[in-house]
Amino acid sequence: MFIGYARVSTQDQNLDLQLTALADFGCAKVFQEKVSGKNTERPELKKLLAQLRAGDSVVVWKLDRLGRSIQDLISLVELFKSNDVNFVSITDSIDTSTAMGRFTFNIFASLAQFEREIIRERTNAGLSAARARGRKGGRPSGLSKEKIKDAEQIKILFDAGRNIEDIKKTFKVSQATIYRYVKLINERDAQAETQLVNS
Repeated sequence: MFIGYARVSTQDQNLDLQLTALADFGCAKVFQEKVSGKNTERPELKKLLAQLRAGDSVVVWKLDRLGRSIQDLISLVELFKSNDVNFVSITDSIDTSTAMGRFTFNIFASLAQFEREIIRERTNAGLSAARARGRKGGRPSGLSKEKIKDAEQIKILFDAGRNIEDIKKTFKVSQATIYRYVKLINERDAQAETQLVNS
């Protein structure tokens, strides 16, 4: 089933162009959102994520209608992939059910990894400078490289309002681990934003 997601940033804007494109594409259902992409509270996106089933395709008019950033977009598409859900961006001619669409997203994923490495370097440099001035910083406890991807996907599901029991079963983790992962990712992102502002 093709499931559409349409979003505009303010109440004054209208969704007509996106809704027409999604209808023409064949979307049986469309979730409509009027909220800034920077806002982490996107209730319609939460509803969409909660209703996805294997074999579905999430369809948007343009990439920036779904993700708040490259990293957010990549995390969502990886989440779709892990649940056997495809992703289509009409204007950008991307369809992850095709070889070319997957190739395009591999490039995006590489760019997102590059962005993460730069943020990590800046964060480490900032922490080193803080320690040199006698201050301590950083997370109370860290995540291994292998666990970061799981933690990011768990946070997406958690933010989307997915049932805790479902997340526990999917990732084979405890409820305490879910809350710890969400806390660590939030702290990491907040720290990265601070580093970027101060750089």
